[in-house]
Amino acid sequence: MSDTGYAVGAVLLAAALTWTLRALPFAALAPLRAGATVRYLSARMPVGVMVILVVYCLRDLSLAQPLALAPVAALAVTVGLHLWRRNALLSILAGTAVHVALASSVFPR
Repeated sequence: MSDTGYAVGAVLLAAALTWTLRALPFAALAPLRAGATVRYLSARMPVGVMVILVVYCLRDLSLAQPLALAPVAALAVTVGLHLWRRNALLSILAGTAVHVALASSVFPR
């Protein structure tokens, strides 16, 4: 086999494998979508994922450091705004803005 034929074959094989691996989850999950377990997980997982992210982000936080105010205040703003307005985009943007503003004021460049 020539080098060109080998390269074309390798590209076609890689494309076929990539397409198959990307389509497989959709084909495998299609029958499960109507199940009670999937409905339960779709209702409960967003909260679980957010709790995991919060714990991960705050796990090494030392309240004795001056920069500890930024994530705690940002978290309070994010949670408070989300409970008040029920708008994820608004609460995430506001929490990020508070964190950036406080972190840059404590350690200006």
